[in-house]
Amino acid sequence: MLQIRAIKASDNEELAALLRSILIEMGVPRVGTAYADKALDCMYETYDVDQAEYFVIEEDGKLLGGAGIAALANYDGPVCELQKMYISASLRGKGVGKQLMDVCLDFAKTSGFEQVYIETMPYMEAAQKLYKKSGFEYVDGPMGCTGHSACPVHMLKTL
Repeated sequence: MLQIRAIKASDNEELAALLRSILIEMGVPRVGTAYADKALDCMYETYDVDQAEYFVIEEDGKLLGGAGIAALANYDGPVCELQKMYISASLRGKGVGKQLMDVCLDFAKTSGFEQVYIETMPYMEAAQKLYKKSGFEYVDGPMGCTGHSACPVHMLKTL
């Protein structure tokens, strides 16, 4: 049975391998993107802070994706970032991304954030379609400083 739940410390190793494999599958550069983030190896600890949470998709004990919410780095104001939202190919196009997005947006709202920011790659068209359906709009240029200089598409949603 498919479930979306908060990350556990025991998920770290499996999740890091899964996310890197999805990034490689999508042709994401290894520098200037989430692939190079040190956080990928310690996702539980990274999100074990106030106003942050990472949610994983699990089915039959196997992780199949995830997404996180955390305050937008180096930005002053009630803005969070939807981070590291990646889903295994076997689940894409089945509404699971929307479910995961809704869990993240609900968490953002209850955590007191007023806007959600996201960065992505131009060729991730299916992801952008989901973001637009969820109320995200394109913005000119980056907000804050996420360290993802290779991600030129920036979007924002008011909660």
